[in-house]
Amino acid sequence: MEFRCRVATPTGEVRDEVHVAETELRLRRDLEDRGLVLLAARPAAGLTIPGLGLPVLAMPSRRRLPQRDFLVFNQELATLLKAGMPLVQSLDILRQRVQHPTFKQVLDDVHDQVRGGTSLSDAFATHGDLVQGIYTASLLAGEKSGGLEQVLRRYVTYVKVISTVKRKTVSALVYPGILTILSLSVVILIVVKVVPAFADFYANFGRELPWLTRVIIGLSSFLITWWPAVLAGLVGGVVATWAWARQPGQRARLHRWMLGIPFLGGVAQKFATSQMARTVATLLTGGIPLVNALAVASDAVGNRHVAGELTVVAQRVREGEGLATAMRARAVFPDVATKMVEVGESTGALGDMLNSLADFYDEEIDTTLTRFVTMIEPLLLVVMGIVIATLLLALYMPVFELSSVVAR
Repeated sequence: MEFRCRVATPTGEVRDEVHVAETELRLRRDLEDRGLVLLAARPAAGLTIPGLGLPVLAMPSRRRLPQRDFLVFNQELATLLKAGMPLVQSLDILRQRVQHPTFKQVLDDVHDQVRGGTSLSDAFATHGDLVQGIYTASLLAGEKSGGLEQVLRRYVTYVKVISTVKRKTVSALVYPGILTILSLSVVILIVVKVVPAFADFYANFGRELPWLTRVIIGLSSFLITWWPAVLAGLVGGVVATWAWARQPGQRARLHRWMLGIPFLGGVAQKFATSQMARTVATLLTGGIPLVNALAVASDAVGNRHVAGELTVVAQRVREGEGLATAMRARAVFPDVATKMVEVGESTGALGDMLNSLADFYDEEIDTTLTRFVTMIEPLLLVVMGIVIATLLLALYMPVFELSSVVAR
């Protein structure tokens, strides 16, 4: 498999390179043998320009492991291991109970590899496009420490907490989104269906229409006449934006821009910080060194701009700098986060402090989103009420003027 990698040399130079390896874990080990440090890696996929190798449009894999089934599998595997059942036998029992075709195929392959002498972490690493890096890193830590069952339970807890925060975030934004879509639909219905009827009525009005009425009628005529071009432009813009965001480095620029959006940018920053803190804490507790934990966390963080900054933080920590100092130098993490990390480093309880930091920001996100929904609902109603009232006023304004003339 071909990987697009960001590697660091012993001199501290960071380079973007392409390497071929069976798995990401094997790639990391090969690079370490050569004195290089793998900071980030992703499979080189997508359409390319012939002769140049430049990606045109990355095509994401359609295969996905069902999260619920994957969590149940890990819970049951931990229970079987705790009961003293051998790993190979445990995998054989669990793979027969899986119904999802992709997941069953993965477990069959993992079982065969483990039965042939491959470690569990290496076996799952061969499916790196379906399994998170934090999972394989946790398995590796559990194998080295002899506490695979505890590591599996810790990973399940980690995924449940992260999923809960994501679910709350999406749920909080669903209602405002639906309200906005319905309001825009009403406005479009008025402009496309109601306004043309008034335009026909005013065609023989014999007087100059108010400027606001002329603007609304002109907008309606434009949309009715050119709606195929407008629709094609909107679809083309969405597709072009999506294709642009799939280009290497563009997604990070987009996420950096999102961090600057008032209110929502703060929520995104808090979520990325929480995700980073919980991932690093989970790996540190499992026995993974801090630098490696930061490298894995950079792949787990959803915001790619924050992930890129975390990659630089990992490199500076590798060079001997403190984590809090490196985070403060990047200026992308909140001050509260750097201060709590600094306390954790000074007390030797960095893992516990990072967990506390993640819990703190999870509560902050929940409170902020609740307040946001409480404020945005009436605000959206007021704004859309003003828009609809303006449309109706523009349509009936000539009638009011005509009535006043007749009354005189």
